[in-house]
Amino acid sequence: MTLQDFARSEYVSLTTYRKNGTPVATPVWAAADGGVLYVWTRSDSWKVRRLRKDSRVRVTVCDVRGRIAEGAPSAEGTARLLDADGTAVVRKVLARKYTWKFWLLDWPAMVVRLGKRPHTGIAVTL
Repeated sequence: MTLQDFARSEYVSLTTYRKNGTPVATPVWAAADGGVLYVWTRSDSWKVRRLRKDSRVRVTVCDVRGRIAEGAPSAEGTARLLDADGTAVVRKVLARKYTWKFWLLDWPAMVVRLGKRPHTGIAVTL
């Protein structure tokens, strides 16, 4: 499996780990750029809190509901939370891949939040 297996998929299951080691999987949009898989999520999400304590992740190709097909590509890696500048890069990389879907969700939500974008970019290295 390669980074491109995950980059081609519309959704990937990002598994993070609780303090006690229990895995928690969440389907997310992801895009690759420069050997790194980028994801974004709300800054107050549980996956951000878990990543602050444990940077281990597992990435698996999945569907929109997080269902994983038998034999789907999967890989272990580490994730790091990005600052505002890094998150802006993630937003651009995702916008290139998801085009209208991304802007359809991001811009109206930004207007409702009065210009605030409470999201955090995540860089996953496999």
